[in-house]
Amino acid sequence: MSGQKADLTNVSLPTVICYAPTMITTNGIWRGNNPLEYSLPLFILQLILIIVITRLFVFALKPLRQPRVISEILGGIVLGPSVLGRSKKFAEAIFPLRSVMILETMANLGLLYFLFLVGVEMDMGVIKRTGKKAFTIAISGMIMPFLIAASFALFIRSNSDVVPLSTSILFLGVSLSVTAFPILARILAELKLLNTEIGRIAMSAALVNDMCAWILLAFAIALTENEIVSLASIGTILSSTAFVALCVFVIKPMISWMMDKIPEGESISEFSLCIILTGVMISGFVTDAMGTHSVFGAFVFGLVIPHGSLGVTLVEKLEDFVSGLLLPLFFAISGLKTNIPSIGDVETWIALVLVTIFSFLGKVAGTMLVSTYYRMPLIEGFALGLLMNSKGLVEMIVLNLGKDQKVLDDKAFAVMVVAALVMTSIVSPSIVTIYNFTRKQSTYNYKKRTLWASNQEEDLRILVCIHHPRNVPSLITLLELSNPTKKSPISAFVLHLVELTGRDSAVLIVHTGGISRTQSQSDHIISTFQSFQKKAPFISIETLTAVSPYSTMHEDIRNVAEDKHAALIIIPFHKQQTVDGGMEASHPAYRAINENVFASAPCSVGIFVDRGLARATRLDRNRVNNHVAVLFFGGGDDREALTYGWRMSENPNVNLTVIRFLSAGERIELSADSEREKRRDDNYIHLLQERMKSDSSIEYLEKIVNHGEDTVAAIRAMGSAHDLFIVGRGKTTESPLLAGITDWSECPELGAIGDLLASPDFPAACSVLVVQQHVGTEEHGDTAVESHSSPSQAHSQQPEVFDSRPRTPPQQ
Repeated sequence: MSGQKADLTNVSLPTVICYAPTMITTNGIWRGNNPLEYSLPLFILQLILIIVITRLFVFALKPLRQPRVISEILGGIVLGPSVLGRSKKFAEAIFPLRSVMILETMANLGLLYFLFLVGVEMDMGVIKRTGKKAFTIAISGMIMPFLIAASFALFIRSNSDVVPLSTSILFLGVSLSVTAFPILARILAELKLLNTEIGRIAMSAALVNDMCAWILLAFAIALTENEIVSLASIGTILSSTAFVALCVFVIKPMISWMMDKIPEGESISEFSLCIILTGVMISGFVTDAMGTHSVFGAFVFGLVIPHGSLGVTLVEKLEDFVSGLLLPLFFAISGLKTNIPSIGDVETWIALVLVTIFSFLGKVAGTMLVSTYYRMPLIEGFALGLLMNSKGLVEMIVLNLGKDQKVLDDKAFAVMVVAALVMTSIVSPSIVTIYNFTRKQSTYNYKKRTLWASNQEEDLRILVCIHHPRNVPSLITLLELSNPTKKSPISAFVLHLVELTGRDSAVLIVHTGGISRTQSQSDHIISTFQSFQKKAPFISIETLTAVSPYSTMHEDIRNVAEDKHAALIIIPFHKQQTVDGGMEASHPAYRAINENVFASAPCSVGIFVDRGLARATRLDRNRVNNHVAVLFFGGGDDREALTYGWRMSENPNVNLTVIRFLSAGERIELSADSEREKRRDDNYIHLLQERMKSDSSIEYLEKIVNHGEDTVAAIRAMGSAHDLFIVGRGKTTESPLLAGITDWSECPELGAIGDLLASPDFPAACSVLVVQQHVGTEEHGDTAVESHSSPSQAHSQQPEVFDSRPRTPPQQ
């Protein structure tokens, strides 16, 4: 073997490899054994090198937003004959031919179980519910690349005469026309496009595309026999169809019956899991024996696993090990087989460029053609075409099978792998550039970013963020108290915040289908809000899901708020009430999310500290029993809080108490900015007092205090007379009335008063909404506010540019 070139490009050659079956583990270097001559230590070293180099590429390409599959293939290319493998010593020592069988076996085992998980996570109901638009886009996006693949098949025909032309066209057509559903899902999640219209269409179209690719792949494998093609192919297709029918009509009911026998509340037994995992291997063995690839059997077996606790358990137990350790081996093997120098001549490089460009633009053109027919904006059609060029697992499977079946030689295989890398790597940066431009255009008309600026005769747009179903009841109550009316309805956008881990799992990203550890929570949240919408007049609900790492989740919230032109974001406090009335942290990351939302939100923000608001309002809905208090110290945040409380006062089931805190000391000289803020406060309070003359549901009080201690004492004395406190965050307010209060703050992000009210030491367990006004909203409205003594005058006489600014809440 020493005279042979030890790289993976020789695997297809008729080479005899001899090795001792007892050379599995070494006796140790102290006895003169070389670990690299033994199978197990060599495999461990190969695995370490693949994972380390892959992770280095992941780190290096992260700023470019590249999917992990790019890094895994590049890692294999670096270790293969294109870079390090060019060294004969490195190739013979680290990747000798005798090790290829073990490496590929483990890679295919990982692939087997990963495709099983993909099947488990995929909801066939999504395809049934897919609209005509997404289905047409998926099919049209496959036609042009397929035609280009046929042309390329004719080009490489001279080197592959042993394979029928139809088989070559099928293999190349699938590899060029497929869209990688898991990769696309990950790209959309990382680019924060899941909740956009284009994101939902792309996901549905990619799912249809993926299923078509699997069907075509099954036919392609069946047609790769070199002898008695007709009989062998027919036998393979018929037996594969019979296997699918067996899984659907026999295996699926058996698994459902097995799951029904498990008592409610009990976990799935190890015996049941062992049966399922063994079934994966049996399915792979059966389909491989039929002439179809083993991964086809594993994928079909995964599709028939019932959605629910079984699927969740399987994903939790397998995904980290399979996706993190074994699957990179498969992509690395693809890179190891890629010998870029074999492309060699100029003619082949030209073919590479042409295949990449034409297949890329062909999918874009086909997608844009259909999107134009459906009257989508041209820029969105182009972006959708870019997204549909995402390549990944299915294409690598097709290319590896093509190389093994001699449909592709080394040169053609390298061309196709490089083309896939280039096409997939273009997607993320291009989409980021396009959407940065379109987002600037769409947010240009986003003017009403606060409650203060929202028109009293237009809908109030609120983004409600939810971590867990326990947040739902009180947030629904808060929406009810917000006084939706015919003149000013409420458009609520309910955003379920779901953590995206480092996995490539597509299931977390599909809101309308699949299973996940959070799917039952999403279903509960959606159904609860849908029921609420049916009962509550003048409230429209749209449910969305943000799937993102906690570190960037605030970007999802910001993007959705901008897309929906929200005036207020409501997000739960990071602590929840315990049984004994205390407060405990739900998740350490929630606090950082709230702080980031405060810092980056495009509109006003309210953090909701829930202490049983829903329970308080359920006591008696037939009488006024919702007592809301606004604590007013002055400043933009407090005025925003008062605006929200004022709107609530229009609800017949709400009594509003506005308590203004004033200094008992001598008047000190104020700066110009502070003086302007005080004038705004006085004018707004004056408008409130005018309104009180005709509205008995509003009570206005003034508290004269000397310093921070007096303020704390006055607030504590209020006891439990109120169900909800609305306060400004007050980060820009420097009042002597708050001096010293922040010295013992536990949660300074709530501001001095919000932290006091949310403290477990506060004598009354009342819910609190801490409001921060979006900066820069009131700057243009000073004249309008300060020039008039009544709400009607403020609306009728203010300059035209400020006509949308309300001075009173909407009337019923």
